Amino acid sequence: MDTRLGIEDVKASLARMTGDEKHDESSTSTLDALWVLYDRVLRVDPADPTDPDRDRFILSKGHGPAAFYAVLAAKGFFPERELDGFLTWGSVLGSHPDRLQVPGVEASTGSLGHGLPLAVGVALALRAKGQHDRRVVVLCGDAELNEGSNWEAILVAPHLHLDALTLLVIDNHSSSIEMGPWEARLGAFGWDVAVVGGHDRAALAEALSRRPGGPNAVVADIPEGEW
Repeated sequence: MDTRLGIEDVKASLARMTGDEKHDESSTSTLDALWVLYDRVLRVDPADPTDPDRDRFILSKGHGPAAFYAVLAAKGFFPERELDGFLTWGSVLGSHPDRLQVPGVEASTGSLGHGLPLAVGVALALRAKGQHDRRVVVLCGDAELNEGSNWEAILVAPHLHLDALTLLVIDNHSSSIEMGPWEARLGAFGWDVAVVGGHDRAALAEALSRRPGGPNAVVADIPEGEW
């Protein structure tokens, strides 16, 4: 792994992936947050992706995995040349991430509304194993939170005191239902909430690194019309 790689290198890698199912806006709006997670927050080892002591990341917004693939490649989970085969026959890099095919992918996702409930289960399992310091981060889109299963998870996570759980919402204002104000809505369920600029990597790093004593929600705001 070339540790000198930075966000601009990852943007160049992202451009190597093409195709009608790339979902450019869905993918690109997640890039800064994903880079911050893998560069500054998550404790993961590309040389040992299944290390039982690793932090867990779940891309619930699984229909836009291109930026996720670019970040994983930049961090050394698989060779960057694999990006050139994105969506081609025989490539492991499909339009939805597959945990059995792509090193570093924790969950096969794409059916929206599943990632956050799954993350609650992962956080519970890690706590049952005594791994209280392992983070579980799940990335959802703002429109994805229209799915009712997410709100069941949002309700139960504070009740279960899941202080290792972080919900990262990429709010690119694609929801047809007004989801905000985030602080009031998520806070009413008992989440600690921070709303930051979706391209402000310093603010993202600070918010995602918090352990507030309960479930942490970080909303990355992407101004409408921006990627």
